[in-house]
Amino acid sequence: MVSIDDVARHAGVSTATVSRALSGRGHVSDVTRARVESAAKALGYVVSSSASSLASGRTRNIGVLVPYLDRWFFSTVLSGVASALTRRGYDITLYNLTADRDARRSIFETFLRRQRVDGVIAISIELGEQETDRLLELGLPVIAIGGPNARLTTLTVDDLAVARLATEHLLALGHREIAHIGASPEFDIDFHIPTHRRQGFEHALADAGIPDRSALYEPADFTVAGGFRAAKQLLGRPGERPTAIFAASDEMAIGALLAARDLGYRVPEDLSIVGIDGHELGDFFRLTTVDQFPLGQGERAADAILAELEAKDAGSAPVPPGPLPFELIVRGSTARLAS
Repeated sequence: MVSIDDVARHAGVSTATVSRALSGRGHVSDVTRARVESAAKALGYVVSSSASSLASGRTRNIGVLVPYLDRWFFSTVLSGVASALTRRGYDITLYNLTADRDARRSIFETFLRRQRVDGVIAISIELGEQETDRLLELGLPVIAIGGPNARLTTLTVDDLAVARLATEHLLALGHREIAHIGASPEFDIDFHIPTHRRQGFEHALADAGIPDRSALYEPADFTVAGGFRAAKQLLGRPGERPTAIFAASDEMAIGALLAARDLGYRVPEDLSIVGIDGHELGDFFRLTTVDQFPLGQGERAADAILAELEAKDAGSAPVPPGPLPFELIVRGSTARLAS
């Protein structure tokens, strides 16, 4: 069986240097780290998780709280977290935090207290006061993605600004009859992101001198099917018809695209459609969107949690992460209003 001494001899360094290089704890030059990693790979050496934990006091494992496992956005953020942590030699333990109170309580009061993780990342989950208390009592770094929490380090996107950007894009193209597909109340949870996006939409219209458009609002459930049904309602009802639709998610926007085509609308000649997220199928559907880079959000969260661990080791304060970026991506689903 290959030992750490074998790796040290092969790399021409001390066993202490091998330990620092492979654990990520302590300073090692990039050249030396690469030589040690190459030697370990050549010899087939793998750091024992139990031995590493005993030596460092670390599990090299990060707990990740996520509300959904079967939704594209959450799985994409999770993929970013996992990829970034894996590159740094960390594992993840996944906790599916549902609305069930007993299940949530057991995660915070039992599973996380087993001290099997070095830190916690919460993806788009609004934590209650008691849940935040339980996390802080662990004495571990915590990074929250998706909304403000004054007691935790958070990574947030300005949803009002995101919605404004999408709406102002349609306004700049000459559209005034703009409909909005948002969320019904049962889906307006955890930071009330749909509400903020509707407010950003309404503020942009108000600034442009456009009166209330409540008649051109239709709720849905943040799915393709939900967006399809909502767009059918907006486009099929008597009275004023929109020339553009702003959907609060790309999946609902894709559903609206399919509904418009089903009803004989040409997109973008007859109807412009814009969404939010940066969905992986957006390019396929030529969907104009405000990309909030969900994969990058996960990577940023992983980098932030590791930076807090390193700062803790060094006895220094971590640098607070900045706001999450977003960008308007113009494709073929929006066009200037025909005169």
